[in-house]
Amino acid sequence: MECRAGCGACCIAPSISSPIPGMPGGKAAGERCVQLDAHARCLLFGNPQRPAVCASLQASPALCGSDRQDALRRIAWMERATTPELS
Repeated sequence: MECRAGCGACCIAPSISSPIPGMPGGKAAGERCVQLDAHARCLLFGNPQRPAVCASLQASPALCGSDRQDALRRIAWMERATTPELS
């Protein structure tokens, strides 16, 4: 499956703890990555500065669902399901 044009859900929904150029502390879940352009494309795609966690996200029906909103919901659910509870 190819990435859906104009989606960018994987650059918004998950938290990323790795440094990102322009975001040295990473990003919070639901925060738009500064490397996401106006057309929802990653400006670091194929660049060695792209965090490994970003490169590990691969477009698939399970991750991306039927449309952008579905992808945002699915990735947000995965984020919540894998985040340790705060004490």
